[in-house]
Amino acid sequence: MSLPPKDALDTAFFGRDASFDGLFFAAVTTTGIFCRPSCPARKPKPDHVVYYETPAEALFAGYRPCLRCHPLAGQDDPAWLESLVSRIEANPGERIREGDLRALGLEPATVRRRFQARYGLSFQAFQRARRLAAAFEAIKQGGDLDEAILDHGYESHSGFREAFARLFGESPGKTASRPGSDYVRIAWVDSALGPLVAGATDKGICLLEFSDRRMLEAQAKTLRARLGLPILPGSSVHLERLEAELAEYFAGTRKDFDLPIDEPGSPFQESVWAALRTIPPGQTWSYAQLAMAIGDPKATRAVARANGMNRVAILVPCHRVIGADGGLGGYGGGLWRKRRLLELEGAELAPLLPADTGEEAEDSPGLFADGA
Repeated sequence: MSLPPKDALDTAFFGRDASFDGLFFAAVTTTGIFCRPSCPARKPKPDHVVYYETPAEALFAGYRPCLRCHPLAGQDDPAWLESLVSRIEANPGERIREGDLRALGLEPATVRRRFQARYGLSFQAFQRARRLAAAFEAIKQGGDLDEAILDHGYESHSGFREAFARLFGESPGKTASRPGSDYVRIAWVDSALGPLVAGATDKGICLLEFSDRRMLEAQAKTLRARLGLPILPGSSVHLERLEAELAEYFAGTRKDFDLPIDEPGSPFQESVWAALRTIPPGQTWSYAQLAMAIGDPKATRAVARANGMNRVAILVPCHRVIGADGGLGGYGGGLWRKRRLLELEGAELAPLLPADTGEEAEDSPGLFADGA
């Protein structure tokens, strides 16, 4: 499902139309809070509102659930998942451990798998991300450093600095003083093939990957190494456009994307990624054809590796490259997704080969392989 046009969302939100509850969520940029459409709280100015299809998107864009309309309640997720998320949001500094989960009648492995599938994070990683974001927000709004650290579950300054730097790439003091354009904004986007984690700089989209394929920490580490910028939850014009264009793409009304891409790599990698964007929707190339397109016909395996190193899925359509035998080859998002993307675009595909029922091919290591 995709969001209706903004004017329709504005009408429902500012009219407090309860029939839209659960269909979208409104986030207020000036307060950092997101609400149901029917929320009875005083409405902000329209320019200060952004809309999300799911509460998870709003959470990972850095917004807190409203305490008046409780937007996390009553969704399709299991009641215990909603309860855990609400508990974390109510007290980000609390550390819920495996023993606590068992005391609630929950199996830790089940909780971990469910959080990983829904948010691209294990339960413990979800807690760390929300704890860090809450502490950082308190500091950025002028709160006392000691109080922010202790109130959000950290026993010392050094523990907070180490945790913050491990996830976001630099100290909280440096990040708080950075201008808005000097970091990567990261958010979650739902799709017909599962949640995607997306990142953007002011130059364009720098990350788009299915969130169940890698951990956030690994994604953050690679992006920091490639771009030399810290990473924070947030939204941007590029991410809002990305969400809208992806919705159109999965609805079958869009074939090409109009978004700028910020994907630096080696000259060879950049030549491969540029060639990928010339493959028309509904067509497929072999790795040999891709090598020919960049003027280096002997570089088939190197081209395959560069193809696998692409970190902007769909927009840089590495899924349109298949094996010379008609087999799917490899894909960092999973071969079943590669086939679905190609089918969505109208590509003619050979019957499934034995290799197409497995995972990535050896020469296509996925978006965030070691050494990327």
